[in-house]
Amino acid sequence: MKIALIGATGFVGSAILQEALERGHEVTAIVRHPEKLQPYAKLHPQQGDVYNADDVARLVAGHDAVISAFNPGWANPDIYNLQVKGTQAIINGVKKAGIKRLLFVGGAGSLEVKPGVQALDLQGFPAEYKQGALATREALNLLRKESGLDWSFLSPSADLAPGQRTGKFRLGTDQMLSDANGQSRISTQDYAVAMIDEVERPAHIRQRFTVGY
Repeated sequence: MKIALIGATGFVGSAILQEALERGHEVTAIVRHPEKLQPYAKLHPQQGDVYNADDVARLVAGHDAVISAFNPGWANPDIYNLQVKGTQAIINGVKKAGIKRLLFVGGAGSLEVKPGVQALDLQGFPAEYKQGALATREALNLLRKESGLDWSFLSPSADLAPGQRTGKFRLGTDQMLSDANGQSRISTQDYAVAMIDEVERPAHIRQRFTVGY
């Protein structure tokens, strides 16, 4: 497949890029700094402005699917506004390009930890992640208004960190998943497996889903 991947050099985006390439997909990597990408067969680096819907439309045109791993940076003091602005521009750009399939890297903060209570609404939610979590929740709200797009939004477990690619995990919907020890975790590698699985075999059209051990 021809996949456009926004944010391909980021923490999650780089894992998704590797998984997609290793499965033989042709990937246009839309990044701020194409020089950071190593040459690879079927990899086409492109510099782009995700805040410009016209630029997004130009870069994603002709692809089978678009994956957004866009994140303005957790240390960015304006992360909420920039994340929402970028999300809206990406949605508008994908629609302008006439592409139906859009997949988003989501956050764990908007997952329910008990009925009607999301993780980011708990008192102990880390302050340094609050604005980013609110922004990805708003991204999900924006997608839910888009009935014309075949979108999917993949939330990781609470603990997302580099690890092994096992290919063995569970999928859920709006509730946070926990393992037998009560931990909510997934490796970036297995998160990427779940994302590319969804690209290849769509099972969560216009839905949020989550992945965990």
